[in-house]
Amino acid sequence: MISDTDWRQALNPPIYLVSILPGLGVPLLARFPVENLGGLLLATIAVVLLQHAINLFNDAADWRLGADVEKHDSWVRVHGARPRTAMQHGVLSLLAGGFLGLGLLWHQDQLWILLIAFPMVGLGYLYNAGSKPLSYTHLGEWVTGICYGPGVFGCLWLAAGLEPDTPMLAGMVAFGALAVALLLSHQPPQIGTDRLAGKLSFAVRFGAARTLFAARILFAVFVLSIGATVAIAGSAGVALVLGILASVLLSSLSVSSVNPKRILIAASVFLAAGLSMVRFAG
Repeated sequence: MISDTDWRQALNPPIYLVSILPGLGVPLLARFPVENLGGLLLATIAVVLLQHAINLFNDAADWRLGADVEKHDSWVRVHGARPRTAMQHGVLSLLAGGFLGLGLLWHQDQLWILLIAFPMVGLGYLYNAGSKPLSYTHLGEWVTGICYGPGVFGCLWLAAGLEPDTPMLAGMVAFGALAVALLLSHQPPQIGTDRLAGKLSFAVRFGAARTLFAARILFAVFVLSIGATVAIAGSAGVALVLGILASVLLSSLSVSSVNPKRILIAASVFLAAGLSMVRFAG
């Protein structure tokens, strides 16, 4: 029997930090001031709405294909075990995020960014679409990294009115790595149902221990990419403090304790500290 699930359980607000943190990474790596902070804020909200849509599509696809059916906080459960209704909810969020982003780019005369954004949104849709979504193949983790690295961070950087440069590239690497680290840390508890459903996730292919180790390495890539970029920019004192903080956070993320909540908290602390110090130094 399907249990009822409250929408607040399915929403899981902290998971949206994966879309919010790149918006904080832009002013950190751009070294302040970012003239178009309003545009950056609206673009970040659009990304959150798009992520919400993809979360709904993912729950509907997993339910339909037999993976994650034991997931208590699935949006399909919120919608009475009707994956079609969850998909319709996702379409509404997709349209809201898409129109917000489109309106912003039109207002800022930046419609050319759509040449980057549209393929990324398309990848996000294919991640869950069809009888064999990309999330069920060897490409699932790669798609996640591309969508959140070049896709989310890259487009937010450009929407903020910044020019492509080395810090932008470092940010794409950092936030692509962070997104994949979160995805990997989420996979081990679902190995059994994912394998039965034919899902070729990293955890299904390589096991829980190797997956959590890879998540920790990717988190290290995230903090090192940002810390090195700040150091190269000339903020030696800030870079030193961030380096010490990165060491502490990596030590706290032992392989056995890696999970999405811990990674998100550690990433949030790291970015908040960096922003505070760079702002003060500036």
